[in-house]
Amino acid sequence: MAKKKRNFRKKLFIKNRLVILNEDTFEEIFSLKLTLMNVFVVFSLGGIFLILITTFIIAFTPLREFIPGYSSTELKKNATELAIKSDSLERALKKNEAYIHGVQKVLRGELEYAKFNKDSILAANMDETSDVNMKATEEEIKLREEVNKIEKESGEKMRSKNKNDKK
Repeated sequence: MAKKKRNFRKKLFIKNRLVILNEDTFEEIFSLKLTLMNVFVVFSLGGIFLILITTFIIAFTPLREFIPGYSSTELKKNATELAIKSDSLERALKKNEAYIHGVQKVLRGELEYAKFNKDSILAANMDETSDVNMKATEEEIKLREEVNKIEKESGEKMRSKNKNDKK
């Protein structure tokens, strides 16, 4: 066994000559002295070099988008922007729902008028942003009609008053 190892080591370091000849004239074009160990080292380093170059090309160029598991940087950027926008829209929607819910409370008479401003309604109703019924009840319709009548009457009074003031 030891003899086989010594023979193998000797074979690795025995010098051989690589010669390239012109076939027609048998003229020597290129000659190189090599050992099996030199050949093994050159091919190993060449393989490692190719692997590293390929890895860098894939990692630092747009080619990585074609490999499963890698997503494009533009896609990641768009996803982040859309997530931020959806969060802000969700917050705005909750504030608007709380505001509408508060206005409905005022219209129903459940909240005093003195407490009716946007900030107080938002603060009071931020917790109550659950399902909001957007359909008007009969009482709300009647109230709206009364408010419209009052606005029309006050508008007519203002117009007649302005006409009298001009004369």
